[in-house]
Amino acid sequence: MSLQSRISACRLCSQRFAATATGHAPRPVVWFSAQPRILIAGQAPGLRVHQAGKPFCDRSGDRLRDWLGMDAYTFYDRDRVAIVPMAFCFPGYDAAGSDLPPPKICAQTWHDDVMQRLGDVPLTVLVGGHAQRWHLGGKGTVTDTVRGWRDHAPRVFPLPHPSWRNTGWLKKNQWFAADLLPALRNRIKDVLQ
Repeated sequence: MSLQSRISACRLCSQRFAATATGHAPRPVVWFSAQPRILIAGQAPGLRVHQAGKPFCDRSGDRLRDWLGMDAYTFYDRDRVAIVPMAFCFPGYDAAGSDLPPPKICAQTWHDDVMQRLGDVPLTVLVGGHAQRWHLGGKGTVTDTVRGWRDHAPRVFPLPHPSWRNTGWLKKNQWFAADLLPALRNRIKDVLQ
């Protein structure tokens, strides 16, 4: 059985998810193949992604593809782009309706094997704090990590989460669109050629 099939069949979090406010079953969203040119490392699928079984098929995905300067066809080409969140399943909502964090057991169980399968990826895009902490280590804030993007470029670009909840952050940190995004788009063009 392939690694992708084993992850797709994973039910480690069945009891955990059943106990959430959403009371849902696991549905791993697996979107990678060997030797991609770009790795999009994110947090965890949201409810819409859970329902559709396709990563970033929501407003956050629209914003992320805009940031990357990438059309949907390229973004969803598994031979060029791997999408590997810190948890492959939607973690659910708490009683107040807030997103639960990705369960650590997912990364602990699968990520070493996934990273080995991907090989030496020329560009990694780290979307949000959970992915940044796992891939880069440290405990800094997302703002500090993204502000220090030059320390990791051109192989790694940290980004905030593309959620519409971060619109205020984007207005406050205009250097993100002015400096980081053009450099990231140029790097994407280079690695996809």
